[in-house]
Amino acid sequence: MQQQKLATIEDVAALAGVSIATVSRAINEPTKVAEATRRKVTEAVARTGYTTNAMARSLRMRRSNMILILAPDVGDPNFSNILVGLETEASKRGYGVLIGNTQNDPSRETDYLRFISSNQADGLILFTGHLPFGYGQDGNEARLPPMVAVNEPVPNADVPFVGVDNFAGARIATEHLISQGHKRIAFIGRAPGREVNRLREEGYRTALTGAGLTVDPRLIIDGDGTTESGRAAAELMFVRDALPTAFFCVNDATALGVLISLSARHYDLPRQFSIMGFDDISFSSFVSPSLTTMKQPRTRIGEAAMDLLLGMLAGETPKESQILLRAELIVRNSVGRVG
Repeated sequence: MQQQKLATIEDVAALAGVSIATVSRAINEPTKVAEATRRKVTEAVARTGYTTNAMARSLRMRRSNMILILAPDVGDPNFSNILVGLETEASKRGYGVLIGNTQNDPSRETDYLRFISSNQADGLILFTGHLPFGYGQDGNEARLPPMVAVNEPVPNADVPFVGVDNFAGARIATEHLISQGHKRIAFIGRAPGREVNRLREEGYRTALTGAGLTVDPRLIIDGDGTTESGRAAAELMFVRDALPTAFFCVNDATALGVLISLSARHYDLPRQFSIMGFDDISFSSFVSPSLTTMKQPRTRIGEAAMDLLLGMLAGETPKESQILLRAELIVRNSVGRVG
């Protein structure tokens, strides 16, 4: 059987109706080509099978045009919309993404570094809140590419961060509760080891002191961000007999747990207790009462993070160590006025 002839760049150019130079630019410098033209070239590449040749060339150049995303839990409600932003921006620039679901397993995370050492990925997006396990071992520092942290900052590391302004968002959330007459406001989700939780607690404390209110340690309860931790925290409040009038929860999942606990005790919400969340994940508007919360601009976070990383890959130095986007107060039915 006669071997099929490999497609050439001339074949792609003829099918797309553009010049060979335009095909070359669309493959190697996609941002310099109009979107409509880039789409025609991409379709022609797929139809002719020229993709294989393009991949071989990228390997010779030690570039994969792929970005590795390390995430501890791809089921996190915040992940999918941030991923949309990451993929959208990457695609515009001629890049694809690889997703490593680490499940908080150090061995899985180390395994994913093989994409870096084998030149199958050019850059890293970290959702993990820490440098990759294995970093610093066997000379891995030299092999790690540019990195950007998303959602969770990486403490004590020179890794740019893109995410929501957790401190400001928590301050705004607490100020909203104060504006409704609440003076005894609980914070559910204290976790000093997690930067997001720490920043949201700091925003809560700042809002209270700014309004001349005392921070009562009995109203601050640990939590790991799960629905069960929210339910348990609300039950603990009754054991302590130090009840607030409002609960500010570190995230919406925690707020759901508080809501479940209070509803099981047949409290009239929000007349007897108000509940505030953070993140505005999908279920927030469907529970009863619907959840007042702080909305993260997740798609814009993903786009900004990928733009920053691809700029670093192009040799640009980040102008700032972090890009913080503003959270939006979403007023629904779970917060009421005192009295």
